[in-house]
Amino acid sequence: MPPLTDTPPVPAEPLVAPEAGWRRARTGPSLSEVYASIKVPAQNASFWRKLLAFWGPGLMVAVGYMDPGNWATDIAGGAQFGYTLLSVILISNLFAMLLQHLAAKLGIVTGRDLAQACRDHYSKPVGMVLWFLCEIAIAACDLAEVIGSAIALNLLFGLPLAWGVVLTILDVLVVLLFQSRGFRVLESIVAGLIVVIFGCFLYEIIVSKPDWFGILGGLVPQPQVVTNPKMLYIAIGILGATVMPHNLYLHSSIVQTRAIEQTEGGKRMAIKFATIDSTVALFMAFFVNAAILITAAAAFHRNGHYNVADISDAHKLLAPVLGAGAASAVFAVALLASGQNSTLTGTLAGQIVMEGFLNIKLKPWLRRLITRSIAVIPALIVTLLYGEKGTGELLVLSQVILSFQLSFAVVPLVLFTGSKDKMGVFVNRPLIQAVAWLVSGIIIVLNIYLLYETFFG
Repeated sequence: MPPLTDTPPVPAEPLVAPEAGWRRARTGPSLSEVYASIKVPAQNASFWRKLLAFWGPGLMVAVGYMDPGNWATDIAGGAQFGYTLLSVILISNLFAMLLQHLAAKLGIVTGRDLAQACRDHYSKPVGMVLWFLCEIAIAACDLAEVIGSAIALNLLFGLPLAWGVVLTILDVLVVLLFQSRGFRVLESIVAGLIVVIFGCFLYEIIVSKPDWFGILGGLVPQPQVVTNPKMLYIAIGILGATVMPHNLYLHSSIVQTRAIEQTEGGKRMAIKFATIDSTVALFMAFFVNAAILITAAAAFHRNGHYNVADISDAHKLLAPVLGAGAASAVFAVALLASGQNSTLTGTLAGQIVMEGFLNIKLKPWLRRLITRSIAVIPALIVTLLYGEKGTGELLVLSQVILSFQLSFAVVPLVLFTGSKDKMGVFVNRPLIQAVAWLVSGIIIVLNIYLLYETFFG
C-alpha cells in the first residue's frame, strides 16, 4: 500500500489572483482549439489586408439573424401588412449591430467570451441560472433549425417531416468534419451558404416585381405599428426573432480566433475591423429578412392572400401567384441553406456556453449530440402527433423562448462593457452606454409584452 501523505488535492481552478473588476481569475481562452489560430497583419498594413484578415466572424453571427425562426414572422408581416413592417426589421438590425459591436469588444478587450465573463463576475448560483436559461435558448434555436431543415427537405424532395427531423441528426458528422479542418474552412462554408440564400432571395424579389416606392415608404416607421395590436404583435415577433441571444456569446468568442497584439493599439485595430465585419454582415442579414417580407408582401398581400403565416403555405402559393415555376424550389433551397448554416453556428454557440459557464469540456460530437437530441425529440413527437400545423406552432414557440432569454444576455453585456474596472480605456462612452441601456430597455419591455400576449392575450 502506498504511504499516506498530507498532500492537499489539486484545486479545480488555478490559484491566480483575479483581475481588477472580476470576482474570479481568467482560467483559459475561449475555444482553446482555435484561439489565436488566424494570423493578422501588422498595424501599419493596408486597410484591405487587415479587413480580409478580420473578415469572417461577422458572417457566422449574421447566420443567426436569417435562420428559419425568422421566416414565419417575416412572411406573416408581409402577407398581412404589406411593406409597413420593413421599418421594424431595419430597427431590429440596428439594435443588433450595436449589441454585436459590444460583444466583440468584450471578447477582444477582456479575453473572455460573454459566458466566461458571467462566470467570473457573478456568484455561482447566479451563473448556474444564467447557464440553464442559455442552454434552453440554444435548444430552442436548435429546434428552429431542425424544423426548418425538415420542412425544406419535405418541400424539395417530398420527404416526410418525421424522416426529415431524424435526418438532421446526421449533420453532427458534417459539423465535426468542418471543425477538424480549421476555423477558416468553417467560415468559408458559412459564407458560401449565405451567398446561396442571398442569391435565392434576389431572384425571388426580381420575379415578385414589388412596389419599389412602397418598399421605401415601409422603411420609414409608422405610428400604426404601435397603435394596431395585431401589427404590434408581429412587430415584436420580428424583433424577438432577429436579435438572437446565443449570437452575443458566439461573437464574443470567435473574434478571439485572430492572433492580435495584446496592446492598446492592437486591441483598437481588432475592435475596429471586427465591428466593420459584423456591421456589413448584418446588412446582408437585413437584406435577407427584408427580402422575405417583400416577397410575401408582393406575392400574397397584393393578391389578397392576407392569412399566409406558414412556411409550407408560402411555398405552395409562390409559384401559382408569381407565375414563376422555379420560385417555390428556390424558396425551399434558401430555407435548407438557412437551416444548415444555423446548425454550424449553433454547434459553436453550445460549446462556448457550456465551456464558459461551467469550465468543463466535452468532446464536440458528444456536446452536439446532446443538444441535437434535446431538439429532435420534441420536434419528432409533435410531427408525428400533429403534422405540419404542430411544427409551425413549435417554430413560433421556439422564438418566444429565445425572446425570453434575450434580456439575460443583453443586460450583462451592457453592464460589463460599461464597467471601467473591466474594460479600462475601452469602456463604453457615455452616449454609447446610454443608447445601449435604452435598447436593452426596449427589448425587455417588448419581450415581456410578447410573452404576455402569447400565453394570456
